[in-house]
Amino acid sequence: MHANQLLTPAPLVDNPLRWAETDRPEPGPGQILMEVVACGVCRSNLHMIEGDWVDGGVPAISPIVPGHEVTGRVAALGEGVTEFAVGDPVGVQPLWWTCEECEFCTTGREQLCHQRIITGEHVDGGYGQFMLAHAAHTYAVPEALDLVEAAPLFCPGITAYGAVDKLDVGPGSVVAVFGLGGVGHMAVQMAVLTGAEVVAVGRTQAHLDVALELGAARSVDSTDPDAMAAIAGTADAVLTFAGSDAVTAQALQTLKWGGTLVNGVPIKLDEFHFNTGQTIKGSLLGNRDQMRTVLQLAAEGKIRTVVERFSMEQAEQALERLAAGSLRSRAVLVNEHE
Repeated sequence: MHANQLLTPAPLVDNPLRWAETDRPEPGPGQILMEVVACGVCRSNLHMIEGDWVDGGVPAISPIVPGHEVTGRVAALGEGVTEFAVGDPVGVQPLWWTCEECEFCTTGREQLCHQRIITGEHVDGGYGQFMLAHAAHTYAVPEALDLVEAAPLFCPGITAYGAVDKLDVGPGSVVAVFGLGGVGHMAVQMAVLTGAEVVAVGRTQAHLDVALELGAARSVDSTDPDAMAAIAGTADAVLTFAGSDAVTAQALQTLKWGGTLVNGVPIKLDEFHFNTGQTIKGSLLGNRDQMRTVLQLAAEGKIRTVVERFSMEQAEQALERLAAGSLRSRAVLVNEHE
């Protein structure tokens, strides 16, 4: 098989990925071998590849194949796997393995498992032709879904669903979404499904256009001070998926007193006034039941992804487009036979 391997994290200009021949893995007990059809390109991939997370132990192995939002077909089954058959369309999200025993795993919050293993960060991911996956964290992809377009459901889709699920909103509520890229374009749709009025806030016109196409009631240019002043204190809830202190400040200024901010990225606060009665909630992915709900929503046509396709060998080009902010929503790497 061939795969994009990262040996030593480095800036993209140094071409840290190599398209190399490597041994095709064999599935162990409880595992499956996926023939990869597609893998979405996430900003966290960029952070790992360029070395931003080395101090935190990521990547955990070298060489490593990045990629954690993966679709494909079952190529082989390990011992004890009975819920899948060879040829089945499947997908894998960032949670590659969890312990199944801790307080989080036994209460439907497995994404918080302290022993969790992350696809493409601790083990080889989907930037290649084949990938190992644990059956317990592998999902059947509905036949109605295109496997390339389905790939982003396994990170942006579940991340957006998990964030919106933390809100108590509905008809009559206003939800503002900041950070309208891969995750944001899914969050807009999830928020629309609640019946709330959704306001898309961003600085990239293509992202704003996509948000309107996907059901946002209106869009706001975050670089326009007057436009931002006009929405100050108007949102019952705010979702933020842009890792920027300036964006966090704008999001809090948009939030009503008593409102809720849910962040899917790290945030820093200079101050947080208790007397406004606001709530901040962090959100990481979602559990397995929520992932299945996301797939069902997509199969029913209630949500969709907006993707730009690149061949699997073009991983660095896709990452460069992501870094430059020139993607409409989500880049997806596709093996050429698809």
